[in-house]
Amino acid sequence: MSQGTGGWLDFERPLVELERKIEELRDFADGERLEFRDELTRLESKAAKLRREIFSGLTRWQRVQLSRHPRRPYTLDYIHHLVDGFLELRGDRGFADDGAIVGGIGLFRNRKVLLVGHQKGRDLKEKLARNFGMPHPEGYRKALRLMKLAGRFGRPIVSLIDTPGAHPGVGAEERGQSEAIARNLMVMSRLPVPIVGVVIGEGGSGGALALGVCDRVYMMENAVYSVISPEGCAAILWGDRAYAEKAAEALRLTAPDLLSLGVIDAVIPEPAGGAHRDPGTAAEAVGEVLERALDEMEDVSPESLIEQRLEKYSRMGEFRGDATPRSAEGS
Repeated sequence: MSQGTGGWLDFERPLVELERKIEELRDFADGERLEFRDELTRLESKAAKLRREIFSGLTRWQRVQLSRHPRRPYTLDYIHHLVDGFLELRGDRGFADDGAIVGGIGLFRNRKVLLVGHQKGRDLKEKLARNFGMPHPEGYRKALRLMKLAGRFGRPIVSLIDTPGAHPGVGAEERGQSEAIARNLMVMSRLPVPIVGVVIGEGGSGGALALGVCDRVYMMENAVYSVISPEGCAAILWGDRAYAEKAAEALRLTAPDLLSLGVIDAVIPEPAGGAHRDPGTAAEAVGEVLERALDEMEDVSPESLIEQRLEKYSRMGEFRGDATPRSAEGS
């Protein structure tokens, strides 16, 4: 990912530099000096125009970059903003606790829920502890243990998806990575409670799908969801990861793409400039969609939930060329 200084992306840099100038002028300006107020107004108008220009015409590759943005809110950021009394539950009761997946119970808008999601790190120490958001088999088995617990006690499940993919190391394969993912798919398809999933950043391959068999699946506006990363696709098809931008276009991995294909149910709009620029507003948007989805499924019987889930995924693969992307605001 091409980053500018301070963790900003290259295509964001002109806007960031302009916003810094505005802040410096605002700090320096005296409220009595009209010339500064006029200049501030002019610069703020210029920044608003530049923001619209940059973010209204994003390419698929730029959305990939935004989905990986180092300042983007992660699972625990959403949980801390939306959930009261969150109690994290650890371990798979078989091998170890995997920091790349977090899960636990809490109150979401006065509703008892179980939350599970991928977790990345901010600094190097945390990234290593979280394995860069790439779970081992024990992470998926921890998630499975918690989701079974939710099914037993009738708690709805909220799944927050944000991973480059499952960890591809030898140790993970030796401990049954593919079996762990497959078992999650099977069990999630039969859980007798509502499951709502949101792709908040990267949705990478089976590593994402292992938490993605949900009754409702939403994507943040600048999230991506794909069977393989653009870099991996480029390496396979063209023998060179430098073709990642071309691969991103071919994969059709953005939220509007996947909505038109019927893979997700709606797109959650992000604040101007992306979720990383206003995490609180982004979290509130996610909260509104989660609440609406859980309300819709509150009185649905377990048998009907499972039947509707089966029908949902049985329809995958059907394509209608007239499908029109819609926003979660209107879903």
